[in-house]
Amino acid sequence: MASDRVVAVPLRGRATAVIVMATFIGFISFFWPFVVAPNHFGTTYTPLLMFGVLLSLVLAVLFAEVASGNIDAKAIAMLGVLSAIGAALRPLDAGTAGIEFVFFTIILAGRVFGPGFGFALGCTTLFGSALITAGVGPWMPYQMFACAWIGLFSGCLPQLRGKAEIAMLAAYGAVAGYAYGFLSNLSFWPFSLDPGSSIAYVPGASLATQWHHYLVFDATTSLGWDTGRAITNFAAICIVGPAALRTFRRAARKAAFTAPVEFSPAGA
Repeated sequence: MASDRVVAVPLRGRATAVIVMATFIGFISFFWPFVVAPNHFGTTYTPLLMFGVLLSLVLAVLFAEVASGNIDAKAIAMLGVLSAIGAALRPLDAGTAGIEFVFFTIILAGRVFGPGFGFALGCTTLFGSALITAGVGPWMPYQMFACAWIGLFSGCLPQLRGKAEIAMLAAYGAVAGYAYGFLSNLSFWPFSLDPGSSIAYVPGASLATQWHHYLVFDATTSLGWDTGRAITNFAAICIVGPAALRTFRRAARKAAFTAPVEFSPAGA
């Protein structure tokens, strides 16, 4: 069966290189507590500097792709509409018991429009929702890039159709719900607990000790909320997914993102 995926934000050489670089730096920014030695410059400043570089890289790739014509006005308009929808959905639930509706649109849009679009949508959706909910803070870059990776990897899933596709996306949504909480907690875990606690970040401790402390911390403080998020993603994709996928694919066909643009001389 021929694929009907439409890549609204194509991952060509330059965009791919920047996203790979951003992902690598983001990985370091999330997991620095496990590798940075105590009482060094990086202990205090690494997260802020890393995410400043990350945000600059994302803006650079978007502006570069717009300037080179790889992202057209229709793709930007679609990105803006879906970002606004996601940002508007987030305040409706306020994360009560982990119930959050912002993720399924990122997953479904990344699936239809491609990994580049999913990456951009994850960033812009969380940025917009943070402004709406007054959720701007040092945790925001972590949330933005966790969602960006959810959208990115959604666009990389295998090509399936019908019930198999919905089952795959629903399972991915459940896994993404847990992964988002696991990553987001790293924004405050090294700073928020009493150093004497058995689940606190311990500067200079071995990698095994740090992982043990963090896994126990995540399981005891976040697992319930993450489960609510995972169930919400699973249910939303199962219920809304088929109609949303048809709508997105119909919009993509009508927009013809990848159609070549040709100009004819006046009077031809």
